[in-house]
Amino acid sequence: MAGKSGKKKVVLASGVFDLLHLGHVRFLEEAKKAGGKDAELIVIIARDSTVEEKKGRKPVMSENQRRALVESLKVVNEAVLGFEKFDLGDVIERVKPDVIALGYDQADMEKGTQMYVAKHKLHIQVIRIGKFEEDELDSSSKIRQKIVEKFVR
Repeated sequence: MAGKSGKKKVVLASGVFDLLHLGHVRFLEEAKKAGGKDAELIVIIARDSTVEEKKGRKPVMSENQRRALVESLKVVNEAVLGFEKFDLGDVIERVKPDVIALGYDQADMEKGTQMYVAKHKLHIQVIRIGKFEEDELDSSSKIRQKIVEKFVR
């Protein structure tokens, strides 16, 4: 399922990936599948400063640790740190994706990305990966909460 020129499809995914968990791995596996056989998965890791700005708190793990962990996953071809000042156009220009995969909780990002792609007449498929079966520890927030419950008395 390679592109017209016979090259592998490039799938772009992004996120914070703090306290890496199975939900992250499933998301990345589904993202890569969206590009078809032999797709290449490039993952943009949110900068510490971006996380603090968007979520109002610093991530538990540093950006370099988060990047290295994500890149060590078998499904990921390359993980790179995002730009200090997030700009979708810069990311698309740098990665040149065929598919942009977003998480189930990224509705605003999906809308903005689709508008950008349409406005610039780009041939990029924008998809959102659904939520997986609920698991006790399927989000970084749940992991943090469990730690607090277990160890803060």
